[in-house]
Parts: sequence; C-alpha cells; structure tokens
Amino acid sequence: MDISVIVPLYNEAESLPELQQWIERVMEANGFSYEVIYVNDGSTDGSWDVIRTLAERNPAVKGVCFRRNYGKSPALNTGFRRAQGDVVITMDADLQDSPDEIPELYRMITQDNYDLVSGWKQKRYDPLSKTIPTKLFNATARKVSGIHNLHDFNCGLKAYRNKVVKHIEVYGDMHRYIPYLAKNAGFTRIGEKVVHHQARKYGKTKFGLDRFVNGYLDLLTLWFTNKFGKQPMHFFGLLGSLMFLIGFIAVIVVGAVKLHAMYSGAHYRLVTDSPYFYIALTMMILGTQLFLSGFIGELVARNSSRRNDYEIEEEI
Repeated sequence: MDISVIVPLYNEAESLPELQQWIERVMEANGFSYEVIYVNDGSTDGSWDVIRTLAERNPAVKGVCFRRNYGKSPALNTGFRRAQGDVVITMDADLQDSPDEIPELYRMITQDNYDLVSGWKQKRYDPLSKTIPTKLFNATARKVSGIHNLHDFNCGLKAYRNKVVKHIEVYGDMHRYIPYLAKNAGFTRIGEKVVHHQARKYGKTKFGLDRFVNGYLDLLTLWFTNKFGKQPMHFFGLLGSLMFLIGFIAVIVVGAVKLHAMYSGAHYRLVTDSPYFYIALTMMILGTQLFLSGFIGELVARNSSRRNDYEIEEEI
C-alpha cells in the first residue's frame, strides 16, 4: 500500500464528507493505493455516524472511535499503530489542510529520501492572537530541539516514512513535537514543505490559548527526558552529591570555627545558634533526597505500560 492518511477529529461531522471526497479525487488522479484512518476522539456531534457511512461507500475508509475525548496525541498514536502504507500522511479534519499536497509530500519521502516532511503554513488565515504566540513557540522549539529548518512544528499536515511512526510514541500533548521525537529516535532527515492554509469552513477551533502554556511545559519535559530520561542519576545524582558535599563542608567549617574559639579562649556560642549550621544541614538533607531520587529513577521504568491504553468503543 502506498499511503495511509490519518485524520484525528473531534466534532467535525460537517467537514468529513467533503474531506473524504477530496482525498479520493487526489488518490484516484495519482493512482495511489491507500487507506484513510479516521480517529474519532470522543465526538458528540454524530461524526462517528458519518465515518460509518463513508466506510460503507469506500472500503479504503477505516475508523477508530474513542469512548471519550483523550486529545490529539492519543488519536495520532492510535492511527500510527494501525497504519499500513509505505508513507503516512497526517492532516486535520477541518479542511484547513489541503489533500492536494499529498502527491508532493509522497514524492519527498519516496524520492528525496526524507524520513519526515512537515508542512509550513507560511500564509495563515488565523487572528494575530494565534499567529504571534505561534511564532514565538516555534522559535523556542527550533532552539531547544536543534531542528533549525522547521518553521511550523505544530502543522497538522505531515508525511512520514512508515518506520518512523512505528518507532515513536506520541502521548499527552506531544503531537506538537513529533519532529523532535523522530530526531530523538534517530530519524534525522527532516524536511519542510510550504503548504496551502485555508480558512476554517465549518465549526470553530477546538484549541484555546492554554495550549501555548502547555506547549512550553511539554517542550521542557521532552528536553529533560531526552537528556536525562535514560540515566536520571546523571542529573539528580550529580546535583544531590554537590549539594551534600557543600553542606558537609559547611558543617565542618562551622564546627572548626567553634573548636578554634573554644581552645583559644575567645567568646563562642553554640553551633545551633549559627544560621549557617541550619543552611548546611538543609543542603545535606536536600542533597541526600536528590541523590535518592536519581537512584529510584534508575530503578523504576520511566514508561508506564498503560500510558497509551485508551478505551475504544468501536472500530471499523
């Protein structure tokens, strides 16, 4: 099979028939063998009934229906696990992503040998309240990830070599950083294509401004787990050892100062009267706790075995 198209969706019943017709026209015009996997993320507007109807008309249509709303990352991860095409295309269901981009994305993967190609909506039909934070977010993501050639990490329109989606795990809200996840998995041939962005035709956006705050927190998490996730002792153990050592030296200094004062006949006060004693003791305690945190982190598996288990009500 040439292409798997994965479409995560939440309450997009109005746009699905038009999107499916558009995808079919593109696939037939280019002679692609394909499948379209719709992942219904707990919609309440009848989207699943529409997907059922589309599947009855076209055997290439497949669907997964979550029992409740989990988010875009779980929907993508579920689609990735089921994708069979040599090239996997992801796009949003709101008709803002154009299926006409699929042939060129396919060519860039199969002929230009990219592992992943991310779309760049150079000209956007979004308000300034969305575009300005997006630019700041992408600038930060480029700096942290080291992928300097991408302008739009969060573009829903992307193409992947099949083995890429089988070797990454998208959870929480990590769909914003799929290129970073792919890079961490060893897939470094990451390209970009300017794609057409259309104004939303039906409904309204499902994302609020809180996604920018969450996006930065997720980026910090991804950077930290990539750097220290496999060996947390390198971070916590080092930091804890340094704090304990400084605190231990400080306690010795406080004790030595008192002993010197005692034997020299000078006036001295109790060690517990000195604030430096408590600062040193606190550093030793914190250092010990950090060291133990690193040790426990080495013993406990970082990935929960049920992190990507979702309640699926029905599957086509």
